[in-house]
Amino acid sequence: MSEPARAFPAYQDDNQAAPTPLRDWLSALQRYETDANGPLQAPAADNSPGGPRLTPPKAPEQAEDADISELMAENLMLKAKLQVEHDRQDALQSALAAQIRELREHIAQEMTSLEELRAEQEAVQAEHAAFRAERDALTAERDGFREDRDLWRARAEALAKPLFQSVKA
Repeated sequence: MSEPARAFPAYQDDNQAAPTPLRDWLSALQRYETDANGPLQAPAADNSPGGPRLTPPKAPEQAEDADISELMAENLMLKAKLQVEHDRQDALQSALAAQIRELREHIAQEMTSLEELRAEQEAVQAEHAAFRAERDALTAERDGFREDRDLWRARAEALAKPLFQSVKA
């Protein structure tokens, strides 16, 4: 609660308190209360907007009752504000908990997706390694065929050399 629970009334030039919601409420309460001597008289109505409200002077017992009434009213206001703040805090906590649950679900989905991606990447890498091994085997086989070819070519040339040589007589 950043604002004080009870604001002190601002005094005007004629030393009368300016109307406040608490004072208005208390004066309305006092209109309906009864005293041991009979009903209290309602304060004189002032029709000017924003003007001070005049209340009749009170006896010492009435002043004490008014102080108690004012304290009780202030207590009720504080309890109501506290309840509102408590309800607001509960609402914020439940909203925060819902957002945390949604975030956890989203993170779980992302982690599952990441694991699937890693598994797919490992499968692709394994397939790539198999292709490399197959390529290396084919390259080795090709090199073997080239060596055989070169060998057969050399043999064929060696065998054909005497056929194409001219006889010197």
